[in-house]
Amino acid sequence: MRNKWIRRWLQKDWRYWHPENLPLRHQLIVLFLMVGILPAILLGIMVNWTSNQIIERQVTANTMQLINKVNQTLDTYMENMQSITYLISFDRNVDQFLAGQSLNKNDASDTSTYQIRQFLQGFTTVYSEIAGILIVNTKGDYISNELYARYNRSLTQEEWYQQAIKQKGIFTIIGHPSGRNITSHANYGEDEVVTVVRSINDPTTGKVKGVILIDLKLRVIAQAAKDVTLGKTGYLMVTDPSGHVIYAPSDTFMQSIPAKLAASLRQSENVFTEEIQGQQLQFIYRTSSYTGWKTVGVFQFSESVAEARTIRFYIVIFLFCVCFTGLTASYGLASSISRPIYRLSSLMQKAESGDMTSRYISNRRDEVGMLGRSFNRMMNEIRNLISLNQQKEQQKREAELRSLQAHIRPHFLYNTLDTIHWMAQKKGADDVSSMVDALSKLFRIGLSRGSDMITLAEEEQHIVSYLQIQKTRYRDRLQYDIDIQESVHNVYVMKLLLQPIVENAIYHGIKARRGPGKIHISAEQQEDKLVYTISDDGAGFSEERLIQIQHQLAEPLAWIGQQGPEPTGSYGLLNIQARIHLAYGTSYGVQICPRPEGGTTIQVTQPLLWNMPSAWHHKRDQV
Repeated sequence: MRNKWIRRWLQKDWRYWHPENLPLRHQLIVLFLMVGILPAILLGIMVNWTSNQIIERQVTANTMQLINKVNQTLDTYMENMQSITYLISFDRNVDQFLAGQSLNKNDASDTSTYQIRQFLQGFTTVYSEIAGILIVNTKGDYISNELYARYNRSLTQEEWYQQAIKQKGIFTIIGHPSGRNITSHANYGEDEVVTVVRSINDPTTGKVKGVILIDLKLRVIAQAAKDVTLGKTGYLMVTDPSGHVIYAPSDTFMQSIPAKLAASLRQSENVFTEEIQGQQLQFIYRTSSYTGWKTVGVFQFSESVAEARTIRFYIVIFLFCVCFTGLTASYGLASSISRPIYRLSSLMQKAESGDMTSRYISNRRDEVGMLGRSFNRMMNEIRNLISLNQQKEQQKREAELRSLQAHIRPHFLYNTLDTIHWMAQKKGADDVSSMVDALSKLFRIGLSRGSDMITLAEEEQHIVSYLQIQKTRYRDRLQYDIDIQESVHNVYVMKLLLQPIVENAIYHGIKARRGPGKIHISAEQQEDKLVYTISDDGAGFSEERLIQIQHQLAEPLAWIGQQGPEPTGSYGLLNIQARIHLAYGTSYGVQICPRPEGGTTIQVTQPLLWNMPSAWHHKRDQV
């Protein structure tokens, strides 16, 4: 019972909050809020989202440009080192040393060895970024200007030497050296230099002749990357393809690259975010196509959205102002519209109760004022209509009395014609009797007991009666025959449809020619149409007159409504055309076709109506 009551209460409450049941003022307020404030909120959200995306793309694009510049600088250094290895391998003394012809490397008096060292010293003088150059042949002998072996162990067993041989003359970047049997006079640490190597192969046989090793000072890489700052605290770092750090500033967010970060750097994605040591860091990197190193931009994620927060703050202020202004304006505007409508509604309620003296008084020029003035005019019209209705009721009672008195007139006409017909037969006046009988049938079918639709058989009887009367007048000058299919006798047609056409054929066709004339009338079914054909061999139409009538038949209502005398012989046709168009549409109607042998043929089409349409059905008077 309780659940049923709650369900009824919820249904009732929901119906109350339906928009159609809310007061007009509340509907207008909701409408103004939806039209004004809701789009502003959506616009603010879109602007905030769009600005975040734009700022993020700009930060990424700017960082990528800086990284590309650093990569280009590092690639330039490495290309210079590669060029140096080629220049060294092309030297004649170096080529002799690699071939094993100068072996007294520790003897200062050895001219060849001295020249090689001076040659190497020239490179370190020109390129200050070079920490040392070492040349090793396949026997383990070496020559260097700054580097020497720590222990009496062949350098051909070193890992860097083996890597150079495996690359078969391709310039190879080792990175930071680790555990090698080489040191320098300046005593650079392993994390202070970057090692590059290249094997020297015989161009004919491809056999390895030796290896050139160059140590590049790390400060060169540091100079290229340390001057680049990302935001307030961001920086650039350089890693090898495996993710090991080549260069990183001393004051960084992280002391070493975590394994997860190293794995991320090996992926193809250039931008990603990681949480490291409790900080949300964003990484943007680009891999050098020449060295394979990755230059990584590292900065705190909070710095990348600082500008977006400023934009978001101004958006919130804007939305607050819009909402406040919109609420105030919508409430005031809704009240200004709903208040006069409520007033007008109360006046209508008084009118419903029967008080026709209520009037709306206001100087407003808007739609509400127009509605109020229309209400006043409506009340005046209602009062006039009430008075007019009382007068019409009185007139209606008088008209009913007159109609009752005139009801006997058609019956009196029929009975009188029948009496004349009987008297003519009694006196032997057969021609008068036949004509009166035809006239009686003509009137009886013309009135048709009040109906506007008759069967085709009745229309045929009507036109036969008309032709009998005309035959009595014109005698041998008028001949006619009627050929109507028996299958369409029960089709309903409009009353008095053929008589005007036959009348035109007699007065403007047969009468205008010399000698006797003939009229042929037929009706047949063609698909879903009933087609009448009325042909005569009379005078026919001139070409100019035919064009004029056909033009009038295209717009019969327009020509019927014109003032002045109607053109001879066209009013009946226009009347028939107008009746058919109004009843059945413009796809049916009258067509005029001149006959080559003389005369005129008129075709009338209408739909097949086997039952009387309800719109034409009227109550027939009983005879």
